[in-house]
Amino acid sequence: METESEPYVRLASLRQLHQVMADMNTARSLADTLQTVADGVVNALGYEMAAVNLVRPDGDLVVAAFAGNSAAEALITGRVGSRASWDRRLGMGEAWGDLRFIPHTEGWVLDDDDVPQWFTDGPAPRFEDEWHPSDRLFAPMYTPGGPGGPCGELLGVLSVDRPRNGRRPGAWGREALQMYAFQAAIAISNARLRANMQRALVRLEREQQALRASEESFRQAFEYAPSGMAIAEMGGDQHGRILRTNDALCRLLGRPASAMRRYAFSDLVHPEDIGTLLRTSAEGGRAELRLGRRDGTYVWVSLRNSVVADAADGPRFLLTHVEDIEERKRRELQLAHRASHDSLTGLPNSAELRSRLSARLCQRPTQPGALESLDAAYGHPAFDPPGHAFDFTQNAESFDGYDHHVHTIAPEGEQDDGTKGLAVLFCDLDGFKSINDRFGHNAGDAVLVEVARRLGRAVRDGDTVARLGGDEFVILADGLGKADAQDLAVRLRNEIIQPIRAEGRAVRVGASFGIGWAHCGMTADEVLKSADERMYVEKRSRPKQHRRAG
Repeated sequence: METESEPYVRLASLRQLHQVMADMNTARSLADTLQTVADGVVNALGYEMAAVNLVRPDGDLVVAAFAGNSAAEALITGRVGSRASWDRRLGMGEAWGDLRFIPHTEGWVLDDDDVPQWFTDGPAPRFEDEWHPSDRLFAPMYTPGGPGGPCGELLGVLSVDRPRNGRRPGAWGREALQMYAFQAAIAISNARLRANMQRALVRLEREQQALRASEESFRQAFEYAPSGMAIAEMGGDQHGRILRTNDALCRLLGRPASAMRRYAFSDLVHPEDIGTLLRTSAEGGRAELRLGRRDGTYVWVSLRNSVVADAADGPRFLLTHVEDIEERKRRELQLAHRASHDSLTGLPNSAELRSRLSARLCQRPTQPGALESLDAAYGHPAFDPPGHAFDFTQNAESFDGYDHHVHTIAPEGEQDDGTKGLAVLFCDLDGFKSINDRFGHNAGDAVLVEVARRLGRAVRDGDTVARLGGDEFVILADGLGKADAQDLAVRLRNEIIQPIRAEGRAVRVGASFGIGWAHCGMTADEVLKSADERMYVEKRSRPKQHRRAG
């Protein structure tokens, strides 16, 4: 095309220009695209040399590709020119549309700037439009549109030198170079976009590989964990519903994984532990509770919850670690039972008896004059209106210290007035010492065990039978009147006096009962002392021969 006179351009030249433009848009990479742009200037536009100066992220321009002269290519490829120097060049010279031509008569002022350049030898021009070796021609490349204005941002600059026909380009040559720079900018932008997409795809693939590896690692850790693991819904109508369990949890509860997905943890937990479960689920903490097995039994477990959340939706799932603590709990319960129960008979011991009794009693003023002091403090007319007798027992709940407490009261007088109270029956065995002396302690222990069994069998559910020590037992029976308590003492005595097998022989012991009554304002020791004193009164009142039955 460079050897033809304008406006006469051969069709073959146009085809060649079209082909190099197509090549720009089909290059495999950004580097290939840049080199194709430089080669196209030489092959299709008829210049001996061309350089592609690409804008870097910092704004300076680097020589990214060169074509036409291997020596010049080795000299300047990769070198950088400052943006200020390039702006100076593009702001001077002759404007040929978007092109900038700096003739040799003006270019000398640029010899000392930092823009990489080359020099070609040749004779001085002999006519007006002949190309001079120091002439410079630049074709800026802009992104299509964008924040830089109608032409967009500066993407780079094509530098060309020495047209092959030796003449400065005419109108057609200038238009062709300007059009080529426009298409080159599109090709470079697309190549960058493809490169960025390729890097993004590579990064995404790596992240997906890492995610798959992480998921596989979690799956194996979850499935093959030695202790139970579960994933459950968090929030909404399906809160707590089990989504996934591992084999260890299925074995622990004796339930297949398919069946576990039909339950929520609230369906499996012991009814007494529901509150603990709800607090643990809400807080994402840990707790010890009982879960139901398939056979209807319960196993003690330690639940440790972790809340799984994402940035967009917040908490999504509960990852629950379930550890079997049945053996530890059994040991703890055994230790607690041993601390609170008699080792021989299995009955609550003295400490447990006092604890249960104290739990029913509150300390309130009962000394003489206490009620009158209250009347005076609150003002008798308003506090106790005329015609209304103030009953401290009925109203004490309203005072600080008595909230939510049902006061324990005691029947008064010798006759049964219908009042129901907490009866405390103090039992002392008659004739027990002689069995120990005659037949030994093993026989005595057998008698104590059997008496404990008979007492437990004869009382109601909810009553307490405790061994105070030696051959002394105490029964706490709530909701009894005086006649009821006396009937209970007779029934218990009749149970005890039946023959007992001990060390291969039949022996018999008697029993003396003292009935005391607990009421608020007394201590546990005071209640027990009262029953003990009544027992001794009863024991002394009976003839010695009637205290035991053989």
